[in-house]
Amino acid sequence: MGLFSFIKNAGAKVFGIGKTTEEEAAEAAMEAAELAKLKAGKLANAVETLGFEVIDLNIEVDGDNATIWGQASSQETKEKVILVVGNTEGIATVDDRMTVEVEEPEAQFHTVVKGDYLSKIAKKYYGDAMKYPVIFEANKPMLTDPDKIYPGQVLRIPALD
Repeated sequence: MGLFSFIKNAGAKVFGIGKTTEEEAAEAAMEAAELAKLKAGKLANAVETLGFEVIDLNIEVDGDNATIWGQASSQETKEKVILVVGNTEGIATVDDRMTVEVEEPEAQFHTVVKGDYLSKIAKKYYGDAMKYPVIFEANKPMLTDPDKIYPGQVLRIPALD
C-alpha cells in the first residue's frame, strides 16, 4: 500500500477518541497544579523538619515562584525560612508574606559567587575575616560546614551586636 499522512489531532475531534488540544492543555494544567502542591508540601516539611517555629505556615508554589505565609517566632526564623525555600532547586523568587511576633532589625542577604568563602564574605560585611563564624552560625542548620557553600546560594548576614 504505502505511507499515508494524517492530521493527528483531527481524529479526536471527529470521533471523540483521544484528547482534544483543549483537553490536553487542561490535563497539563491539572498536573502542574498537583506538582505545585507537592513542591509546596515538601518545602513546608523541610521548614518543619529543621525545627523553625512558624504558626500557620502556608507555602504556595507557582512555577519557580514561592509565596510564604505564617507567623515566625523571630526575625531570624523568618529569614531562615525564606532561605530554606529560596535555596531550593527550582525556586527563583520568594514572596515573603510572613509576620513576626517580635520586630527586630533585618539581616542582609548575600548571594554567593564563585570564589567566595565565609571569611571573604565576613571581610566584606564586617571588615574582619575572622568574623566568619558569625555568618556560619546565622545560617545553621542550613549550613553544616563553613567550607560548604556554593555559587548562587543566598546567606543571611546579621548585624554585629
